[in-house]
Amino acid sequence: MLSRAEVSARLSRFPKFDDTYLSLPYAPHMPGHMVRQTKEVIAIARKFNEEVARPRALELDRKTHEDPGYMPWELAELANKWGFYTMWIPKMFGGKGYNMPSMSYFSEEVGSVCLGIMNVIGVHYLGVSGVIASANLTLSRRIMNDVVQGEKTGKPCLIALATTEPGAGTDVEETDLVDKGKVTCHARKVKGGYIVNGTKVFISMGHVSTWTVLYAYSDLKRPSETSVGLMVKTGTKGFSFGTHENKMGQRVCPASVLVFEDCFVPDDQVLFDEARVRKFTKKPFREISQRYIDYVVSATRAGVGAFGVGAARGAFEAALNYASTTEVGGRLLINNEWVQCQLAEMYKNVALGRLAYVEANYANSHRGLYRLLQLKPFYYYLLFMPQAYFDNVVAPFLEKESSQKLMGRLYYEWAREPDQHCCSGWGSLAKVAGTDIGIKNCQMALELMGQTGLRQDAGVEKLLRDAKLVQIYEGTNQLNRLNLFKCLIAPAVPQARVFEE
Repeated sequence: MLSRAEVSARLSRFPKFDDTYLSLPYAPHMPGHMVRQTKEVIAIARKFNEEVARPRALELDRKTHEDPGYMPWELAELANKWGFYTMWIPKMFGGKGYNMPSMSYFSEEVGSVCLGIMNVIGVHYLGVSGVIASANLTLSRRIMNDVVQGEKTGKPCLIALATTEPGAGTDVEETDLVDKGKVTCHARKVKGGYIVNGTKVFISMGHVSTWTVLYAYSDLKRPSETSVGLMVKTGTKGFSFGTHENKMGQRVCPASVLVFEDCFVPDDQVLFDEARVRKFTKKPFREISQRYIDYVVSATRAGVGAFGVGAARGAFEAALNYASTTEVGGRLLINNEWVQCQLAEMYKNVALGRLAYVEANYANSHRGLYRLLQLKPFYYYLLFMPQAYFDNVVAPFLEKESSQKLMGRLYYEWAREPDQHCCSGWGSLAKVAGTDIGIKNCQMALELMGQTGLRQDAGVEKLLRDAKLVQIYEGTNQLNRLNLFKCLIAPAVPQARVFEE
C-alpha cells in the first residue's frame, strides 16, 4: 500500500485540473426554490409546445420556403404575449426574474419541437446578456424597461447582439484572433457620442429587434484594444437593414445584415468603452474586453448546448415513436435488439448532453455572469420583494455613480481569472457536446426511419437542418474546442500555446 507521501509524489507528476468536482460543492448553495421554479418553467414550455410550437413548426418551415422574405412578427408577438421576453430579466430591471439556468431546460423543451421557434425567443437573451455584462446599470435599466413596456403594450421589444462581420466571423469572439480578422465596423469618437460606419452579418432576429447591442472598434488596426459597446435603436438615422439569409435550417428566425452609415450614437447609449471602464478598473482594456465577451458567451453557449440537446431529444422521440408503431415482417420494429441499441444510444446522448449544460450552468451560477443573482440571500430578496419596491426604491439607487462603480468592480476588477476560465471553458464544452449530439441523433433517427424520415411531415429532416446551425453560431465548434483547451487544459500545461498559428 502506498504511503501518503508516495501518493502525493505520483499525483504531482500529472497536470492539475480544477474541474473534477465542479458541481459537487455548489449544489448545496443553490437556492431550493430554483428547483420548483425550474419545474414551473418546464411545464410552461410544454404547454407552449402543445398550443403554439408543435401546431406551427412544419407549417412555418413550409411558409419560409414559399416566401423567403418572411419575418416572424406574429410569432414574436405570441412569445411576447406568453411573457417570454421578460421571464429571465432580473426583477431589479423590471423583469419576472426567473433563474437563468432554468432557461436551458426551457430551450431543450421548445428546441425538441423547433429550434427556429426557440431561437425567436432565445436569441433575445443573447442581447440581454450583452447589456447586463457591461455593468452599465443605468442603460441596462433603461433598455430592460423598454422590453417590459413592450410586453404590456403587446408590441414586443427585442434585443439583438451584433458582433459578426463579413471579414471576421468567429474571430471577433477572441481578442487573440480579432486582430487577424478584417474588421470594418468603426466607431469614431466625436463630441457627444460615436459615429459608426460598417456592416454586421448573420445577426439573428436583427430585422425584428428594437434594440441592437453593437460591438464596434475605435481603431480598426488595433481592434483587440479598442472595442466599444453601443446600443442602437432600430430607426436611428444611418442604421438600416440589408437582406437576410435564405438559410437551410431555423428558417423562421432571420439572420440579418445590419448596415451603419454615419450613424450617430449618443453618449447615453454607450454600454462600455475604455473611458468608462477606467472608472472602475486599471486592468488592461484588452483583458476587460475578453472578460466581457466571456461573460456573455459563457452563459449563452450553455444555452446553445441545450438547443442541441433539444434537437437530439426531438430526434430520439421521433425515432422512438416510429419504432413503436411500425411493423416489419409482422413484428414491431422496436422489438429488434439492434433498434433497442440504437434508441439506447440516442437516449444516452440526450442525457449526457443535458449533464454538460447543467454543469456549465453551475459554473455560471457560482463563478460567472449571474453569480450575484443566485446567492441565497440575494435570490430570496429578489424573489419576495414586490416589483413596486424595485421600481421606486432600487431603481434610483442603480442610477448613482457609486452603484455603477461597485458593479463594475464586481464584474471586472474583483473577478478571478480561474473563474473566467472555468465558465468560458465549460460553456464551450457544453456547446460542443450538445450540438454535436444533436447532429448525431438526427442522423441516427434518419437511418432508423429510412425514407420515412426524409419526409418533411415527419419532422426529422427539419430537425437535422435546424441542428446544423447550432454547430456554427456562438462560435464555431472548432473555435469552441480551442477555447475549451485554452481555458480548461492549457492552464495546467505551462508550455502550451493557443492561437499562435
